[in-house]
Amino acid sequence: MIVFFTDFGVNGPYCGQMAAAVYRYASDVRIINLFADAPKFNPRASAHLLASYVSDFPAEVIFVGVVDPGVGTAARKPCVLRVDGRWFVGPDNGLFDVVAARGADASWFDIIWQPDLLSASFHGRDLFAPVAGMLFSGKQSEILTPRKELCLCNGVDLLEVIYIDDFGNCITGMRAATLGKGITLSCGGRDIHYMRTFGDAEMSLPFWYENSNGLVEISVNQGCAASLLDIQVGEQISIIPPLAKRN
Repeated sequence: MIVFFTDFGVNGPYCGQMAAAVYRYASDVRIINLFADAPKFNPRASAHLLASYVSDFPAEVIFVGVVDPGVGTAARKPCVLRVDGRWFVGPDNGLFDVVAARGADASWFDIIWQPDLLSASFHGRDLFAPVAGMLFSGKQSEILTPRKELCLCNGVDLLEVIYIDDFGNCITGMRAATLGKGITLSCGGRDIHYMRTFGDAEMSLPFWYENSNGLVEISVNQGCAASLLDIQVGEQISIIPPLAKRN
């Protein structure tokens, strides 16, 4: 199985072109387009979003991550990461750092294979998708070499909004397990209190809860939290100390 995680958007040919490139090397693989709307140009936020979905997939799955504003430049290298039996193919720009930091067993590789034609702007199609196809076909030794230098990665939670879904629910980079359920958050100029689920919350009032992937999510029961709070991806979240709670 190969899983795409990109910021390409749901329209346009890009994910289809990547799938075609995979099939040239692995015609029988199953492809899942997990995200085509990861935070645009934002590997840091995308890293936390990706990490929260990894456990949904079995060992030996291959993730192709393309949130790559530095594509084609010398500022970043292509890379492959193997964490706890799963593969990650994409740019070495922080996109895989949270997965690596939180995994029990992480190994980094450089890509030594090069296509005949490599565009300056679409390494997802020209490099990463073919590498994923070749990994699926068992050609690891032909395309990768282990990295010798130590890779230091940061898996600390991100106290900001990292994704807004079509309902206007605002997913943050905080794991709910790190917070107590009595904790109050502040976002968009409002205090945000904990509720277990949507049906427990009053209409039109924002609340936070632990979403199905274990992250803190700010929502409104049958409403749009992003519009109500006038917030976007990158909005900072504050934790209000218990003695400083406001009405």
